[in-house]
Amino acid sequence: MSTLLVATPGQTIGPFYGYALPYEQGAELVPPQAAGAVHFHGTVTDGDGQPVRDVMLEIWQADRDGHVPRSAGSLHRDGWTFTGWGRAATDDDGHYSFSTVEPGPTEPGRAAFIMVTVFGRGLLNRLFTRAYVPGPALENDPLLSSLPEERRSSLIAERDATGLRFDVSLQGPGETVFLRYPGH
Repeated sequence: MSTLLVATPGQTIGPFYGYALPYEQGAELVPPQAAGAVHFHGTVTDGDGQPVRDVMLEIWQADRDGHVPRSAGSLHRDGWTFTGWGRAATDDDGHYSFSTVEPGPTEPGRAAFIMVTVFGRGLLNRLFTRAYVPGPALENDPLLSSLPEERRSSLIAERDATGLRFDVSLQGPGETVFLRYPGH
């Protein structure tokens, strides 16, 4: 075939997350009572600042030492193996929550972050973003430095009493910066 085919747009019917995608302990990258466990949570809002229910978020992240897990079996939760991947849905108030560890930087001197993917009704394609861990390394991060200063804060999680809070605004004032990867 000599003709280059382009991808077709996403479907607008559905998605039907409640049927097949949730799985047991999907939001627990580590058990909540594990040593060093943190609560990674937030609210997803629309352009009017209203909570969005029925959104599914997936996260990928490094472990405490900055190592990215490469073992198979992310859907299997055995209570001690950190796979670096999880999935959670928003509740009726637009809130989501994960039990995980605070990631370490994957390269010396770089900022640590959690990759976040957002799936939702009315989104033709999933949205990608990052939740950076607060710290001094943020000043030297190439991605953050490439953004206008007033937009950077939308990618930085806030520390709270239980861990890290990262709110996602789908559009409007304070919209979260979403990323596009080559081939996407």
